[in-house]
Amino acid sequence: MEASKDTAVLLHCSGSSGAQWRWLQATLGARYQVLCPDLLGYGANAGWMPRGEFTLSHEAAPIVEMIKAAGGPVHLVGHSYGGAVALHIAHTRPHLIRSLTLIEPSAFHLLRGGDAIDTAAFAEITSVAARAQAALEQGDWLDGFGTFVDYWSGPGSWAAMPPEKRSAFARQLTKVTCDFQALFAEPAGPELMRRVGAPTLLVQGGCTKLPSRCVVHRLRAALPTAQWEVVQGAGHMLPITHRERVNALIAAHIDANAAALLEAAA
Repeated sequence: MEASKDTAVLLHCSGSSGAQWRWLQATLGARYQVLCPDLLGYGANAGWMPRGEFTLSHEAAPIVEMIKAAGGPVHLVGHSYGGAVALHIAHTRPHLIRSLTLIEPSAFHLLRGGDAIDTAAFAEITSVAARAQAALEQGDWLDGFGTFVDYWSGPGSWAAMPPEKRSAFARQLTKVTCDFQALFAEPAGPELMRRVGAPTLLVQGGCTKLPSRCVVHRLRAALPTAQWEVVQGAGHMLPITHRERVNALIAAHIDANAAALLEAAA
């Protein structure tokens, strides 16, 4: 670790790995120590297997240790499931976060107890999770993961993938269902989000799904000082489909807060 540099920790979405961030890592690497861990069950951690009930606390634990080893507060970035993990860390251990960037965080637990639109959004995403779980129990991993991909990326996205990629992704279905379990079981409601003290950037796709729109809406209410950016024409997978725009927003947010810290220390 380079003590002279701030550290940025980038958390990927379900079904992906830290390699999701290779372009952003290259962008930030000259100015920051950049860590792109593989979440449990993905990438280098693909051999991980669940034992009992799985929670966001379980997922967050190795990330928290990584942040501590990095020497202090970090710039934490998370997309989708990784965004929910980042949010969990930010409200349970706010002292570890220098800045926070959440790209459509899948914090679906925030929709409980909401209005009629939140209720519809929660029902929509729990239906997706139920179909994935049923496919897993039937041993149809391809169909289960395909349901997940087509929901987030649009009908036909799964069929358009080469067969070898579909086969590799499908093996991750067990962890995807664990991710849903952790998201739905998280006890924290919108009131606890007010513990997040770090400067926060919320990024949303202009054409995203209802559950993601509702989660961002709830976070904007809980974090009224957060910066909110909408990437027009983008869906949930915007760090991939609209990489340049999203990476520019993240880099600008991290740079601004790193500079503010230096000014305060001068």
